[in-house]
Amino acid sequence: MSDDYSPPDVPLDIVHEDHEVLIVGKPAGLLSVPGKGPHLADCLLARVQAAFPHALLVHRLDRDTSGVMVFALSPHAQRHLGLQFEKRQTKKTYVARVEGRVGERTGTIDLPLIVDWPNRPKQIVDHDNGRPALTEWRVLRANDAETRLRLFPKTGRSHQLRVHCQAIGHPILGDPFYATGPARDHPRLMLHSESLRFRHPDGGQGMTFSVKTPF
Repeated sequence: MSDDYSPPDVPLDIVHEDHEVLIVGKPAGLLSVPGKGPHLADCLLARVQAAFPHALLVHRLDRDTSGVMVFALSPHAQRHLGLQFEKRQTKKTYVARVEGRVGERTGTIDLPLIVDWPNRPKQIVDHDNGRPALTEWRVLRANDAETRLRLFPKTGRSHQLRVHCQAIGHPILGDPFYATGPARDHPRLMLHSESLRFRHPDGGQGMTFSVKTPF
């Protein structure tokens, strides 16, 4: 990853801003947080903090995944939101294009995951040592070549949606880690964080924010 990191040079996509939270659309190809070394310093957190110096990290998206992210604008908001993520009280929705036709209309993937140490950051299914990981999915449309899915992760494991889709025989198109052959040959990872629902740190009102799927 470190050798070919060329993040997109695009302006900040600000979806919502108030006194406690900032909602931003992350482009594909941009790290959420800095990597190791100066060549991986450019990231969404740095770009956000250049415009909002008090912004604090709450959660992450994979470099190759696009979509909605929330940043806290106070330590209180960071604690409040962080607990919601930790307790799985947030509701996340993703859209993915996967290889092949998915036969069923809906389903659940319940497969425990663990890091594949010799090949990290890759993750693998491990029924003995893996941490619980649960994904619900629904078909939006399908043909023989590919299927568009809406994915509802109930846990937040690293690479969860990518490994789960591969595990049921339908890797996400453009995935450099988990897709092979023609499925890998796409301009980007076809995975997008479409919407995020959480309780506002000031008052607890439920709020949902969305970023339109770009593919």
